[in-house]
Amino acid sequence: MDKIVKNAQEAIAEIKSNSTIMLGGFGLCGIPENSINALSKSDISGLICISNNAGVDDFGLGLLLKKHQIRKMISSYVGENSEFERQLLSGELEVDLIPQGTLAERIRAGGAGIPAFYVPAGYGTEVAEGKEIREFNGKMHLLEYGLTADFAIVKAKYGDAYGNLIYNETANNFNNMMAMAGKITIAEVEELVPVGELNPNHIHTPGIFVQKIFQGKDYEKRIEFITTRD
Repeated sequence: MDKIVKNAQEAIAEIKSNSTIMLGGFGLCGIPENSINALSKSDISGLICISNNAGVDDFGLGLLLKKHQIRKMISSYVGENSEFERQLLSGELEVDLIPQGTLAERIRAGGAGIPAFYVPAGYGTEVAEGKEIREFNGKMHLLEYGLTADFAIVKAKYGDAYGNLIYNETANNFNNMMAMAGKITIAEVEELVPVGELNPNHIHTPGIFVQKIFQGKDYEKRIEFITTRD
């Protein structure tokens, strides 16, 4: 039952080139910084990355884009990354842009074993191209498929040796649902606590979904875009 590994390098050791990986977080909040840094220092390439965002030029998934380790991005928001834009426009990077709510539900469905569902978002736009369309209650819907991945890499505030996880506020976004949708889920946590210390009523991700866990370090927790008052 003890799933603790020493560090990020050991945690990602099974990941091979051309793997499909989910990476949790919202913008730069709650992203698995240590694991991304370890991937950027590896020789892994050809990755298909499923993430709400694509990081920024010198942080988060931007590090993997800079080294051309990502073959395809499946995401919903990529507006703060000029390298992403350059690779997209030059044809170097495949991109599947998905409405954010649809992306979240596709991941949740994949983790819950739901193969497909209908959603109204995207009807009448480029998002609908090539998709089955059906009418429900007088409104048109698109057929969308659940998403799973070879690996899901998530980041939590607290975790224990069994893999039970508690996320911190906004950092919960995408992490919890991705933890359920990976064939192998890797969790990095800010604080690794003894089994029994976490209140069962506060646990977001039960340890049954997690295969590896380690305590991270040196988190920058960078802000993606700073807006201040005059």
